[in-house]
Amino acid sequence: MKSFGTVKPEEMTREQLLESLARANEALGYFFEGQKDVTRKSYAEMNRFCIKGSVLFTGSSLMELFPVGEYCMQAGITKPVYNRGVGGTNTDDFLKHIDTVLFDLAPAKIFINIGTNDILPRQDNTPWQSHLLRNYENILSQIRERLPRAEVFVMAYYPVNAELPSLSPWVREILATRTNGAIRETNEKLRLMAEKFGYRYIDANGGLTDEKGNLRAELTTDGIHMHAGGYKSVFQVLKEYI
Repeated sequence: MKSFGTVKPEEMTREQLLESLARANEALGYFFEGQKDVTRKSYAEMNRFCIKGSVLFTGSSLMELFPVGEYCMQAGITKPVYNRGVGGTNTDDFLKHIDTVLFDLAPAKIFINIGTNDILPRQDNTPWQSHLLRNYENILSQIRERLPRAEVFVMAYYPVNAELPSLSPWVREILATRTNGAIRETNEKLRLMAEKFGYRYIDANGGLTDEKGNLRAELTTDGIHMHAGGYKSVFQVLKEYI
């Protein structure tokens, strides 16, 4: 593929931008694949000893990095809470490994945040949002069928910040598509989907945004992932449901 060097996304043609983002998506997959396998194998072993009917947090790196267990202990929550987030996971990965990251634990409550890694141009040129939503509906359908008594909490995607001066070119390419506008639009569709299934949609983003609607700069280093302080704000919203 042609390399675009240090050309800024705003200086690219539409075709160049799409190809550059497709390369970023491909690179993301290769980078995370080995670590994802290690993490899932570890989870599969841990699942053998989990307490069924507990609380599960599952999704991608935005869930994996959530220190929810520590926050639960601080809040005096004694029920078992498991985190099965896997960095780099998209909805295709999630469906492929859904037993390991969800059903093997037979949870009574499920908090799910999956799909932000789908917000990139697809190599087959199909719309990313329709692919994401189709997979998400498949995930929720399986939960309803296999765990009909489970409480499900569909979490809104967190905002991003593409204005940080320290962002790497790779992250800037990702954020050219994963914009706050795209996130808000997709969140609204997730809200409607959750309503359709009778599940609860939770938007915990109130304490995360600045006056422009960006992820607050002090909560992130890369414009996408959050420090513990950001997750503390999210936990304050979620704890009543845990």
